[in-house]
Amino acid sequence: MNDNKYEVLLGVCGGIAAYKSATLVSLLRKADVGVTVVMTDAACELVAPKTFEALSGRPVARSMWGERLVHPHIELARQASLFCIAPATANIIAKSAQGLADDLMSATILAFQGKLLFAPAMNSVMWQKPATQRNVELLRCDGAIIVGPQSGRLSCGESGPGRMVEPEELFQVVLKELKE
Repeated sequence: MNDNKYEVLLGVCGGIAAYKSATLVSLLRKADVGVTVVMTDAACELVAPKTFEALSGRPVARSMWGERLVHPHIELARQASLFCIAPATANIIAKSAQGLADDLMSATILAFQGKLLFAPAMNSVMWQKPATQRNVELLRCDGAIIVGPQSGRLSCGESGPGRMVEPEELFQVVLKELKE
């Protein structure tokens, strides 16, 4: 796509941790990694797509319809070797584990043939639910890389597991996976 050594897709879902993904894009670009961002509608309510466009230097993919690509989920899936979903909400984890594809993000995940990396972020109760844990285990069995979550203070004011890992840690994992 460009002259970058590596290409990454970054899927930003509608968790409050979406703001951390802007730092991840910045770190990746400084390391000369090409980044194309895919955002859910909920993510666009939390962080403006223009933020990611400015940091990545590329348009943000948001919809299956009416954008510049004819088959956006297929074309996006073919342009990178790693797809990092950060924050990965309980919703996208469940959809991905079950192979559902009802929006651009989930369809691109289903079409993607490279390394899938999920950085979960959600309330502790949601993270600890047996359904979420089963979905995470299904993703692991399918070869997905799960990074986190961390324990700590959550946006709701509670503390516990569910915090997305910090962008600097996620950056290191992404670089390691790209080099393997």
